[in-house]
Amino acid sequence: MRQADFPTDIRDLLFPAHTDAQMVYECVGCEAQYPLERFLYTCPGCGGLLRICDLTFDNLLDIPGPLWQKIFDYRRMLNDEGLKGIFLFHELIFPIIPLDAVINLGEGHTPLVRANEELSSWVGTNFSIKYDGLNPSASFKDRGMASAISFINYMIKSKGIKELLGICASTGDTSAAAALYLSYLPHDVVRSVVLLPQGKVTPAQLSQPLGSGATVIEIPGVFDDCMRIVEQLAEEYEVCLLNSKNPIRIQGQKSYSYEVAQQLDYQTHDLVVVVPIGNAGNVTAVMEGFLDLYRLGIIEELPLIIGVQSEHANPVVLWRQSGEYRPIEVRPSVAQAAMIGNPVSFPKVSRLVEEHFKERFAAVQVTEQEIIEAMLIANRHGHVVCTQGGESIVGLKKGVEMGLVFPNQRVVVDSTSHQLKFAGFQQMYFEDSFPEGYDIKPREELKNRPIAMEASAKAIARHLGLKKKR
Repeated sequence: MRQADFPTDIRDLLFPAHTDAQMVYECVGCEAQYPLERFLYTCPGCGGLLRICDLTFDNLLDIPGPLWQKIFDYRRMLNDEGLKGIFLFHELIFPIIPLDAVINLGEGHTPLVRANEELSSWVGTNFSIKYDGLNPSASFKDRGMASAISFINYMIKSKGIKELLGICASTGDTSAAAALYLSYLPHDVVRSVVLLPQGKVTPAQLSQPLGSGATVIEIPGVFDDCMRIVEQLAEEYEVCLLNSKNPIRIQGQKSYSYEVAQQLDYQTHDLVVVVPIGNAGNVTAVMEGFLDLYRLGIIEELPLIIGVQSEHANPVVLWRQSGEYRPIEVRPSVAQAAMIGNPVSFPKVSRLVEEHFKERFAAVQVTEQEIIEAMLIANRHGHVVCTQGGESIVGLKKGVEMGLVFPNQRVVVDSTSHQLKFAGFQQMYFEDSFPEGYDIKPREELKNRPIAMEASAKAIARHLGLKKKR
């Protein structure tokens, strides 16, 4: 629709008026603030993590929460490139970025699909799955990349940057998203580099940054080893770090919460949102997103957030149990994107929990066997979830058993990536070929494999037990 086609009371509010926003980096530790005129990832003063702070956020309170709901709902029908994707929520994500600098590759607005009765019965409660695997690079990381690469595009245009190298460490999804979005920018200005742990990324995921033209560097070790190197490179050299340690990434990932609220008609009373923890950037963004909506009166209640970790990578679970945080050494996991023993964004999580989600955050631990089987069972009931989605689903099942989730609550489960990226783990389950260390023993009733038969309708009918028509 065109602007003139909208109701008069909403017409002039469709395009953002919060263009004089003042945004800064703010340290989550010492609270020092720094201007957004360069790429910054840690506090120059104390070394703490940074977040993005809109110093003029309270100006948004001039518009009542119910009117914000109408603005966002009507805006979905507006055909303007700069207000599509995650930037539908422009005022809440990055109001200083002009609409003509926004990079939109079709990310966001992923469907919320209700689980059928059989799957809900297996889990113990009704729930819906948000398919973030239906983003352009097939994972939720596109939300943060749309924000980060739009900011880079804005910096190129406004600061006259002539040369830039974007770099990230990854277990697969981050590298795919970073390489895809960076490839949209001018190739004579921007280069893309990713570091991957050798042998610990699925072939499907490895193919993505290679296909987007990135320089892919594989090193021995796990994700944490890759992360240490890119952190050092970002500290000592002029590069743009694109991991979730970059607070500009988190801004985009907050759109997940905005969309969930919108898809539920902003009714968040008794809402439960289940997410895998991984590097803790996503769970940080989910909490911050709902907090934004709550502060503006767009929603009336913060949801319960359940973060899920495998017992092979569970530092946040151990922190919630003991009150003390310690990095751990990870073991192999089918939820590869969550196989992180020292989540970079943990300080943000701990502060958000302490200040806003003390009684509304739980961390649940699941086994590798439970993760892979939850993925298989969910997909056999009409879904397309990845291993991280399986981790979230069985985390919900555990949450029901632990008394964290009650009947009649609204529940949204995050499936962060597309199932096809992790088809290799499904095949290993079917073939009982998991390497030592995964602690998975397949069950016959969940195995599936093709059946070779002669090209004969009669033979196939006999095998299927079909009866002839009368």
